[in-house]
Amino acid sequence: MTARHVFRAPDGVALAWHELGAGRPVVLLHGFLSSARRNWFAPGLAQALAGAGHRVIAPDCRGHGDSEAPEDPAAWPRDVMAADVEALIAHLGLKDYDLAGYSMGGRTAARMMVRGARPRRCVLGGMGDEGIMQAGPRADAFEDAIRHGEHAADPAMGRAIHKAMAAQGLKPAAMLGVLAAFAPTTEAELAAVPTPTLAILGRDDHDNGSAERLAAIMPACRALTVEGDHGAVPATPAFREAMLAFLA
Repeated sequence: MTARHVFRAPDGVALAWHELGAGRPVVLLHGFLSSARRNWFAPGLAQALAGAGHRVIAPDCRGHGDSEAPEDPAAWPRDVMAADVEALIAHLGLKDYDLAGYSMGGRTAARMMVRGARPRRCVLGGMGDEGIMQAGPRADAFEDAIRHGEHAADPAMGRAIHKAMAAQGLKPAAMLGVLAAFAPTTEAELAAVPTPTLAILGRDDHDNGSAERLAAIMPACRALTVEGDHGAVPATPAFREAMLAFLA
């Protein structure tokens, strides 16, 4: 049975996390405009990991899910998403754990390792070199869509993002805060990460660069291509089986 918990980040923002199973801890980080439930529990990934003997720890990142969504720009300093997860790991007293992130969660996991986190193993899903190293045009397009909706440069993207925010009760100001908190990462920083890492990218996912180029930069990383696009990959058996095997 899934248990929901809440703790406060160092700046006082209330952050929720969800737990399932017992055994080796694995911290799961969801994507932008998503949540732990949507990214990890709805496709059955959390349940599969718990069934394989893991203690699943899946936070709702600041602004998402059951966590608070501050609208003050001061609540969104650079790298706050990584700092929040580091605070949760400290709160839980985790010393030996695995880490996995999808999309924004993959970027957050990479930032954590650059900042000194040392999970035993890490899975970076839905992220290639460009998505981790710089938010760039992709983040600019998200910001335009959030601010302008159907009047954005990409009207279809604007309509889709506003529909997703409305469906989940996400605050536009908080989502802009998430984008403002993104921090760039250099090749040298990634090259210094020693953690064994698996980068999984969909064959039709062209949003965030190349998993192969990412693996060429990170000395202990290997790339895996599975069928699907950015939105579909987390629900595929290939993604689930690759995660289970790598974290076994």
